[in-house]
Amino acid sequence: MSEDIEAKIRRLRELGKASAEPEPPVAPKPVPAKKPSRRPRSVGSIREKERRKRILIGVSIVIIVLILTSVGAYVYLQNRATEELTNARNKKLAEVNLYFKPDIFNNTNCSPKANAIKSQLLNQILHAKSVDELNAIDVKGNYDIALREYNSCIDELHRLELERQLNRTKEQKLKLLELEFQPLLSMPLPDDIRTKTVTYMNDLKERVMSATSVDEVNSIKADPYLLEVWRDYYYWRIDALPGQDVILEYGDSKKMVTKADAKAVLGGIMDYRELMKYNVVKVEWVEMSLVLPKRNINGAFLSPGDRIKLFIQGQNTTAVDGYFELVLLPVQSGSISVSESQSQSSSSSTSSSTTYSESHSSSASPGGASISDSSSASDSVTNSQSVSQSSSGSYSYSVNLAEILKAIAAGKIQASEEVRQQLSAYGWKVLDLEKDTSLEAIDHNTQLLVIVKVPSIFVPDVLANQNSLYLVRVST
Repeated sequence: MSEDIEAKIRRLRELGKASAEPEPPVAPKPVPAKKPSRRPRSVGSIREKERRKRILIGVSIVIIVLILTSVGAYVYLQNRATEELTNARNKKLAEVNLYFKPDIFNNTNCSPKANAIKSQLLNQILHAKSVDELNAIDVKGNYDIALREYNSCIDELHRLELERQLNRTKEQKLKLLELEFQPLLSMPLPDDIRTKTVTYMNDLKERVMSATSVDEVNSIKADPYLLEVWRDYYYWRIDALPGQDVILEYGDSKKMVTKADAKAVLGGIMDYRELMKYNVVKVEWVEMSLVLPKRNINGAFLSPGDRIKLFIQGQNTTAVDGYFELVLLPVQSGSISVSESQSQSSSSSTSSSTTYSESHSSSASPGGASISDSSSASDSVTNSQSVSQSSSGSYSYSVNLAEILKAIAAGKIQASEEVRQQLSAYGWKVLDLEKDTSLEAIDHNTQLLVIVKVPSIFVPDVLANQNSLYLVRVST
């Protein structure tokens, strides 16, 4: 039916074009030569001519009516077809806009392909000449193709981004491995530890390069390998140092420990970063003198070679290990002053006494009156004698040992070897007597010169706090 209508529309369109075309200009006929006048026509010919004229007029009217009818039908059909085509076109355009939404194809790197397909669809829809041609346009199929191309592009971009991210992660991990191993490799390592360290580092790098994902790269950790080789380095360092003791430094803290204790401390650390904060130092013994009050050196009850610790008062974390060597008594403790005294007395006394007494009395009563008279006399003689006798004696001596030592050194004293032998270990004998008798011969505030042996690394701390030192003996 639609084909018949289309055929009619085409015929009407061709007819309309034919009617609308202007008639070609008529060339002026050449003026014929004047013919000789004809004879007058008859009445029958005139009537025939009029009849033909009327017929032509009727035919013309019919043709005009047919043309107008055809044009009207054509216009009607054309308008109807145009409306159907317009509706179908708008429907297709709406379908295109429904599928090709901007938020679906929002990646500018992948949307050009989809935009090209959309533009091609729009061009086909706008230039379609019929509804059938519009219906033949598969918007959904083209959308599926565009979406497939877009998603494929997105997947490819995602893959490339993952690949770039993986390569960046690998590059960063390789740099990180080199930075983590560099501090150890910069140390003076023995060949076996250096070879072991380089092997671990290369193995980790190979694992990084063969990784296929970022998570796999990030899961590669050098911590256990670094912990192992750092421990190997510290153990080698401890064994290489002379003696049985080493100094362990950690930040501002320093402590002298045995080699076995040092390995135990370092072996208990499970993070190589914490292990790197330690430093193992050789013990270099030095002797130094300190002037301390007697009460600060354990009452001076020490013997040469005793193991000691020097504590800095007010800093409980600071303790200096060392050995006690010697104590010197001050001059006032080397002065000897002794005095002795003796006295005797006697007394005697004698006494004698003589006493004489006499008394008289008389009485009379003349004329009834009473008269009495009495008198007494006494005499005493005393004689005494006393004799006393007393006697006393004392002596004292004072010896300055410091001056005697000087005299011995200068050779100005007789029997110097005998005196030197008598003064041998005088100070220790005095201190031993204090300990044995529990009597304090030297005041506890007396300043004593002490010689101690300590690691050289502790000397600055000792000198900076020598007024706050307390020396104790380590009991075994």
